[in-house]
Amino acid sequence: MEQTTVTVPGFSFAAASAGIKRSGSRDLALIFSEKPAVIAGVFTTNNIKAAPLKLAIEKISSRKGRAIVINSGNANACTGEQGLRHAQETTEKAAEELGISPGLVYVSSTGVIGRTLPVEKIKNALPGLVKALSPSSMDEVASAIMTTDTFAKKAFKKIKIGNRTGTIAGIAKGAGMICPNMATLLCFIVTDIAVSPAALDSALRESVNRSFNRITIDNDRSTNDTALIMANGALGNKTVTKNSPIYRQFKNALSELTYDLSRMIVNDGEGATKIIEVVIRGAKDEPDAEKAAMAVANSMLVKTAVYGKDPNWGRIIAAAGYSGAKLNEQLLDIYLNNVRLVHKGVGTGKEEIAAKLLSSREINIIVDLGAGKATASVLTCDLTEGYIHINAHYTT
Repeated sequence: MEQTTVTVPGFSFAAASAGIKRSGSRDLALIFSEKPAVIAGVFTTNNIKAAPLKLAIEKISSRKGRAIVINSGNANACTGEQGLRHAQETTEKAAEELGISPGLVYVSSTGVIGRTLPVEKIKNALPGLVKALSPSSMDEVASAIMTTDTFAKKAFKKIKIGNRTGTIAGIAKGAGMICPNMATLLCFIVTDIAVSPAALDSALRESVNRSFNRITIDNDRSTNDTALIMANGALGNKTVTKNSPIYRQFKNALSELTYDLSRMIVNDGEGATKIIEVVIRGAKDEPDAEKAAMAVANSMLVKTAVYGKDPNWGRIIAAAGYSGAKLNEQLLDIYLNNVRLVHKGVGTGKEEIAAKLLSSREINIIVDLGAGKATASVLTCDLTEGYIHINAHYTT
């Protein structure tokens, strides 16, 4: 969890309480680029999409943006035409206060589904939010977008481009309703590096596929998942394209950043006491490896066994078996924190040793399918009474 205050040239941030949350804590945030930026985005694959996503999906094809307004405490999802109007009103009011085109403003919401957005509260708070913009307030934005999160999630990477050093910085929220395609979260990334629209879109999609799309907390998927990145070119570098020698370095740094954020999300899983990395080896191909990893990571029986410090490898091998991935039972191995529990499909009798290792905060499960050479990993967490308590009383 990175604690350093980060600034990104050409970007400023602000957060405030608009009175959306009953707690009175910060619930409205603004990210602003001093000049038009290239923007790329990835959104939920849920067929039910919140109003802000519908607007964002319409305008993202322009590849241009300058501002992102985010509210927490209300998802503005399943709110009909009124919800769309409220999202549009927020866009227009923010554009008016910033003195820019509404086409350059994106809105995002998170919170309870099905409740009317208190748009007047948001519009009343926007003038003060614009006045409060500061290059050093990213931390406040990271806090303002939280719902059931217990800590703010932020990360940054530096890239050397010639004799200049560029910055990529990102914030995210998410602790529940986390499942891939896209993972259930909000993520906002900014960089001062000049990147072409095609390169930015490609790098974001690949980084999301290798990070946010490989985490799961509860196998549930939201209506509001959004990942946006803005690149304003303030660094003054030659624009990075997909053919640039520096593109791979940029893409890798972005992937590292989204992985760091995704790990924080799993580490903050609702009620979680352990973070679990499921690694599949020996798969026929990468899709098969990912399929098997997701089956093990999403197994309620595996997750509760880890919570209960029960090295019940039968649950792991069963999940791998029903995943649909090709495997060879006679060559299948299972490791729990480097202790081999299964060798060639048969138990090794080391459950007592493994049980002691389950007291660790970080748990590593490795399954070798014995069917090839491909590998994939998925991050998840254990399932506890805390998850039930949080979600049984989420709206009450």
